[in-house]
Amino acid sequence: MLKKVLKIIGIIILLIFIGLYFAFRTFTAPKSDAKILEAYQNSRLKPVLTNETYNGFNYRKLSLVVNDSLPTMVFVHGTIGSINDFSKYISNSDLQAKCNMVAYDRIGYNYNDKNHVQESINFERNMLKDVIKDLPFNKTILVGYSYGGPIALAVKKKVKEIILLAPAVHSSVEPMPWMVNFYKWKLTRWLVPRIWKEASKEKLSHKKDLKLFESDWENTPNKIISIHGSGDWIVPYENSKLLEDQFPEDQFQLITIDKANHGLVWSNFDAIKSQFLKILN
Repeated sequence: MLKKVLKIIGIIILLIFIGLYFAFRTFTAPKSDAKILEAYQNSRLKPVLTNETYNGFNYRKLSLVVNDSLPTMVFVHGTIGSINDFSKYISNSDLQAKCNMVAYDRIGYNYNDKNHVQESINFERNMLKDVIKDLPFNKTILVGYSYGGPIALAVKKKVKEIILLAPAVHSSVEPMPWMVNFYKWKLTRWLVPRIWKEASKEKLSHKKDLKLFESDWENTPNKIISIHGSGDWIVPYENSKLLEDQFPEDQFQLITIDKANHGLVWSNFDAIKSQFLKILN
């Protein structure tokens, strides 16, 4: 009887694990064009989703152009991430009244993308420069979240402002999540969804790549605002504190959200939106 009970419990646990695995795989997979646009069904203004090309790679770009006279916020997502990360901002009527907005999928994170992540801040920086090449730089605001932070910060052209959201900018405080081992171990790599394999590769190379840039962050003509949660353990708050030490006070502002974690772009939407509006007003 005990053996039967244990067997049934074991089967139930296995089924729960399989269900959670496929739910996780589905939830984190890049979304189709139709799913991306679903987020804007109730938006007063509707963005346009286009297919673009950079250096032989295809990628998706979401553009909300309200008025050419307004500034444009350009969002750069992290690892793992997509244009979906910023849908709450792009669909917000208060922000729509103040600016145009653009977001794009980085290479390796597009829907049905057969390409691999490039594992290079230099490549990502050049791609971002290509995304904004037709925008007036004096009206362009770059917003980099997580891994997108160093990409935005690496742009040395003079723009209106650079806003960093929990930026991963210093190798000395770059943690390596234990879950990355599932990708590193050949025995378990097959379990890792494709998009997470790409994210794992980018994460494993990020620390080494940062060393090529981190000592030179302050050599930019741009004003920097970094918004970071003090409870962030994925990209520790120390990243922004170290960045603050590199800049003069009149060029860099650190805004701390008490106890916020790395999901602050969603969990602390109102606080971040408020900071965006201060810059736009």
